[in-house]
Amino acid sequence: MDNLPIFLAILMGYLLGSIPFGFLFVRAVKGVDLRSVGSGRTGGTNSFRAAGVAVGLLTFLMDVVKGAAAVWLARLLFGGSVTPEMMPWAEGLAGAASVFGHNWSIFLKFKGGAGTGPNVGWVTAIWAPMILITFLFGAPTFYFTGMASAASLAVAFIIPVAFAVRYFGGYDPTAAYFVSGLLTALIVTYALLPNIKRIIAGEERLVGPAAKRKEKQGQAPDA
Repeated sequence: MDNLPIFLAILMGYLLGSIPFGFLFVRAVKGVDLRSVGSGRTGGTNSFRAAGVAVGLLTFLMDVVKGAAAVWLARLLFGGSVTPEMMPWAEGLAGAASVFGHNWSIFLKFKGGAGTGPNVGWVTAIWAPMILITFLFGAPTFYFTGMASAASLAVAFIIPVAFAVRYFGGYDPTAAYFVSGLLTALIVTYALLPNIKRIIAGEERLVGPAAKRKEKQGQAPDA
């Protein structure tokens, strides 16, 4: 009896995640296709490159909201038709589906971003302190490396670690959030494989404070 609501929660999460806010905002502000700019991704970082700080921040915020909305709507729509034991699976898998939809949007011919915004959103909707935990790992990684991809990976991997601690510590009744966190870590890692190869080769693009520090040292930041 629980299978259909869980499937619907996953489908709903995917469709919410597929809403390409960055693409829409950049098209509205600059009149360009975000997929033709920079990395070609539709998240906050590339929106910032294409249309500035305000658009980049707004894109990231709305990407966070759509990940959170996947969990909130799963609770609202299916809370009465899914057993308490299965509800965490509906929530977690809806959240993971929002990350998948963000990265491979049905509205953009299965193109998209790297998944960090909705990834932060769904875990925050599950457990509010995750917004701080992801920030404490993602922000320093970005500041010191200058690589948005490295920050995305740091966030992606701290999520299953945090939920593993909660599950094995007895705070979560099932492994649903831990497993969903593992899924999103794999989704984000797969989307960032080209970036990982460039990081290993020392060719990843630098942005933000790290790029400015490199410029001050008399070196041009990586193109």
